[in-house]
Amino acid sequence: MSALECARELQPDLVRLRRSLHREPELGLRLPRTQEKVLDALDGLPLDITLGRELSSVTAVLRGGRPGGAVLLRGDMDALPVDERTGVEYASEVPGRMHGCGHDLHTAGLVGAATLLADRRESLQGDVVFMFQPGEEGHNGAGAMIDEGVLDVAGKPLDAAFALHVSANRLPGGWVASRPGTVMTASDVLRVTVRGEGGHGSAPHHAKDPVPVVCEMVTALQNWVTRTFDIFDPVVVTVGRLHAGTQQNVIPDTAEFEATVRSYSEANHELLAQGLPRLVRGIAQAHGLEAEVAYEMLYPVTVNEPVATEFALETARDLFGAGEVWLAPQPASGSEDFSLVLNKVPGAMLLVGAAPEGVDVEKAPQNHSPRAVFDDRVLHRQAALLAELAERRLAAGTSV
Repeated sequence: MSALECARELQPDLVRLRRSLHREPELGLRLPRTQEKVLDALDGLPLDITLGRELSSVTAVLRGGRPGGAVLLRGDMDALPVDERTGVEYASEVPGRMHGCGHDLHTAGLVGAATLLADRRESLQGDVVFMFQPGEEGHNGAGAMIDEGVLDVAGKPLDAAFALHVSANRLPGGWVASRPGTVMTASDVLRVTVRGEGGHGSAPHHAKDPVPVVCEMVTALQNWVTRTFDIFDPVVVTVGRLHAGTQQNVIPDTAEFEATVRSYSEANHELLAQGLPRLVRGIAQAHGLEAEVAYEMLYPVTVNEPVATEFALETARDLFGAGEVWLAPQPASGSEDFSLVLNKVPGAMLLVGAAPEGVDVEKAPQNHSPRAVFDDRVLHRQAALLAELAERRLAAGTSV
């Protein structure tokens, strides 16, 4: 049977695993229940398994029956601090936590790929590393796993690395999309606290009010962006948190905000890290106040290696048909710590549509929404695609 036919037989087990993960989401780098479920699902497969020391990761190596290279497949496992509002019968049972980015599907799909490849181990021309990763949602889980040796565990250089990411909207269910070069943005965080002197709201001239200063900063960020960066190499600065004061007639001592910063090139990534702190400090100084500024560079730009990307898209066309595989015209505006893997190993990240059947993909809630719903029907397609990517890449050897 083909990989897709074999994967269809796994579908009921993959659905059970995915829904179990969805009911008990965990956050950050420590995912003990998730790790336990992954280990249970992998039990009995011929894998060399290593657990993370500083995080609840699972690294599993399948040694092929024939000599060859090594390929890495990644699936992230952590959830989001979101109250779920989907109404599905397998909804999160943990208040304030939700698999709103589809990582439960990534995990189940990678388990499926491990199962498929284990069945083909004797004919496999090399080794496969399965990277079950916590902490993708801003916790640098990929970086931590790299530090703990995930890229070296095969005992030989990795020839390629692949990952899939599901999308609750934009793509029809089961469709695959990617592009060579930049496929996702870099992600940084700007944190600013302006310190003034509080006082009575009726007498601002006797205080040093930080509130209008912060407001000026928020506006200035957008003006600076439009006058500094080429519109054909865009950046995005969005203030997602702003806080000051306790009530309407009290001038507070401090005002603060946090912004997410996205960029599509490493040159702009560096320029933002230098320019944004300088801008807000200058505004504070102009008003005679002080600004505490922290700029954290989280994830670099996710860059797909062109040859690996074309190979991955061609594999998807063979599996699903050319009509369900899309060469994306532009990068996605999200970011990924799989970028850290792709900085060291040639490979590609692909998007997989997981919008429920019958919904308008342009209007469906997006990833990270409390109403985001991902369709279980794509689980076996993820498993088949990951398995085929590894098997075909190993078979190709140095010819790719």
